[in-house]
Amino acid sequence: MAVNAPGGTTMKRNIIFPVKNYKFEDLAAGDEVTISGSIYVARDAAHKNLVRAIEEGEKLPVQIEGGLIYYMGPSPAPEGQIIGSCGPTTSSRMDRYTLPLLELGLKATMGKGGRDSEVASACRKFGAIYLVTYGGCGAYLRKFVKKSEVIAYPELGPEAVYKLDVKDFPALVGIDIKGNNLYNK
Repeated sequence: MAVNAPGGTTMKRNIIFPVKNYKFEDLAAGDEVTISGSIYVARDAAHKNLVRAIEEGEKLPVQIEGGLIYYMGPSPAPEGQIIGSCGPTTSSRMDRYTLPLLELGLKATMGKGGRDSEVASACRKFGAIYLVTYGGCGAYLRKFVKKSEVIAYPELGPEAVYKLDVKDFPALVGIDIKGNNLYNK
């Protein structure tokens, strides 16, 4: 979302994760944002483990409340780099795992492509958003990653849960808290 800054210039809204008592009412589908702070990375296999843990009443290995999960599987870091290519994967594959995580207080997901109507309804119900970032730009996106570490399910390799510290990571609001969907406009 571009907002007026002093001097008449515009700047994008920067959302710092994890969020605490942050409301996304002023964000609309299609708005540009940047992401800073600590976010999680998880793909299909990690989501399956997280939802299984929820269903079995186990403590999750990550703090979901107020967080953002980025659907991405990083490539190995080249020498001297924090992370390799880190572009988004197709979000719709995680649709079936999203509701239990939003119920626990997850506030945002990020990937590429559209989501089903159930995810849009869940965003509305839980005051969460879906963000999209730029597919095909994984080498470019790595410049926004300041730290990367595996924090859960290391046996899954690139599908493990990672914690990334990011600064000004670019994204668009794909689904806002009213359920408006960028892909349905």
